[in-house]
Amino acid sequence: MSKPLAVAAPSPLIRPASPRRTLIAVALGNWLELYDFTVFSFFAMLIGKLYFPSDSEYGSLLMALATFGIGFVVRPLGGLAIGRIADRSGRKPALTLTIWLMAAGTALIGLAPTHADIGVAAPLLIVAGRLLQGFAAGGEIGASTSYLMEFAPKSRRGFMVSWQTATQGAAVLVGAASGALLTALLTVDALESWGWRLPFLFGLLIGPLGLYIRGQLDETHRPEASRQPGLLRLASEHRRTLLLGSMLVMGMSANTYVIANYMPSYLSKVLHMPPSSALLSGCAAGLMMLLASPPAGWLADRLRRRKPLLLAVNTLLLLLTLPCFALLLGEPTLRNALLLATLLTTILALGCPAGFLLVMEALPRHGRATGLAVVYACGVTVFGGFAQFIVTWLISVSGDPLAPAWYAMACTGLSLLALILFHERPAAEAD
Repeated sequence: MSKPLAVAAPSPLIRPASPRRTLIAVALGNWLELYDFTVFSFFAMLIGKLYFPSDSEYGSLLMALATFGIGFVVRPLGGLAIGRIADRSGRKPALTLTIWLMAAGTALIGLAPTHADIGVAAPLLIVAGRLLQGFAAGGEIGASTSYLMEFAPKSRRGFMVSWQTATQGAAVLVGAASGALLTALLTVDALESWGWRLPFLFGLLIGPLGLYIRGQLDETHRPEASRQPGLLRLASEHRRTLLLGSMLVMGMSANTYVIANYMPSYLSKVLHMPPSSALLSGCAAGLMMLLASPPAGWLADRLRRRKPLLLAVNTLLLLLTLPCFALLLGEPTLRNALLLATLLTTILALGCPAGFLLVMEALPRHGRATGLAVVYACGVTVFGGFAQFIVTWLISVSGDPLAPAWYAMACTGLSLLALILFHERPAAEAD
């Protein structure tokens, strides 16, 4: 009697048949989620006026920016919960869940009646929407970035992961461009009554379109139940990586939100530029992040180590941030604003793919999505998410218009220290 044929165990990594289709699917889904999460910042002044009325000069803007920051408070929770789903059940179910949560939060914000209509319930709806968005965004980064890394061969990991940063740039570009276009085309009354809602309603496409796109993905991670570590074990075995990784992300995040997201409000409120012109700085920052990220990923793939590139990027940011802001204050023109946004964002983008790889390659595959999600969420929550609030508060109490530069440089300095202490795992050894 012949022996039954043995059935091969499924491979832990299943590669999709079409690399281009997979890259487009992940990038488009990620762009939709990040657009929904970040577009709020480009309408912060208007949302503050409609939902957080105040008698003080900076009161409404501070409340709106604090609400923007609230979305980051729950990102560690979202990163932990959805990251565990990604590690236990696969990357694809986690990516699908983030779509549903982000769509719900965006709908709440885009459809919420104003303070004049329903009183205190209005800002509560905005806060609830931001909490849902933050929970979703916390899980998106770990799952989608792990997917991109695991899909690619080791020689192209940097290029694939670079699309995580590129889609962040695309989200900033479209969000700022929509604000500039609506501000230029609509009257103040039309913009305040219904125009500002249009970018959020556009963001609801994340529901049907995002679910369709994510439905085309194949799974890159087959969990092995015996290898799934609990969070305490992951934190115990990789405590140094998680702590230093969070500090690395802190610098990248603070610079991103100051240069790309906060600059339109800064130019309009502090330097008194027209809003339609001020928003162009956000467009420039988003465009450069989009264009510079793939070449930065290509460069990271050709370097034997990630740290030297990151050391150079952080050093350049430390040296150039203050002179760029001083130039802008000395001659507050749109040209100088675009120069600041373009130069600093390009430098920042050059290090982002290498930074993601440095952290992910130091983590084991079976805890990678959870670990990266927690690292990213913790690094972003206070220093990135509340960067706009902190900087606006610093300007209001000190009167120093250079506060954004000092804040960004302080965060960059701490990230540089973490980078020096970070133990790099050779790319060839990472699974």
